[in-house]
Amino acid sequence: MEQKEGKTIYHYMRLLHRDIGYIVIGLTLIFSISGIVLIYRDTSFLKTEKLVEKTVSPNMEVSELGKVLHLRDIKIQKEEGEIVYFHNGTYNKATGEVKYLSEELPMVLNKFINVHKSSSRNVLHWFTLIYGVLLLFLTVSSFWMYKPKTKMFIRSIYFAGIGIVIAFIILLL
Repeated sequence: MEQKEGKTIYHYMRLLHRDIGYIVIGLTLIFSISGIVLIYRDTSFLKTEKLVEKTVSPNMEVSELGKVLHLRDIKIQKEEGEIVYFHNGTYNKATGEVKYLSEELPMVLNKFINVHKSSSRNVLHWFTLIYGVLLLFLTVSSFWMYKPKTKMFIRSIYFAGIGIVIAFIILLL
């Protein structure tokens, strides 16, 4: 497909691929860092402890207390009178006072993770959607870097195939 002034679709796809590639660098940094940190979310990696003090309804059941405090797998370790002890915290059944240690990531990393985990209800989802579309474009446009039947094009198809096979292997694990 020839365009004006003899410039082909390959020329324009290369220009778009290059420029969009530069645009997504910042987003790629955020998503890669937050993705790496999310892998270790079940550990104390990069987290600091913070004392949380709240007042909730008195006489709550443990499962209800876990939901209110957004704590998973909360288990009672012991009870002494009105005080309920759980991992890293206490709950006073009479007053509803709760004290516990929470592990939190630094604010910047927490913001990155919030972008990474945004849902369709969050305004940030537009950024993640646009980022996904731009990455899809970069993927497809990479096949216009070289003309078909050239060694480099055949090599790119070969490597793309390897990437697809690796993706399927990961999905099967």
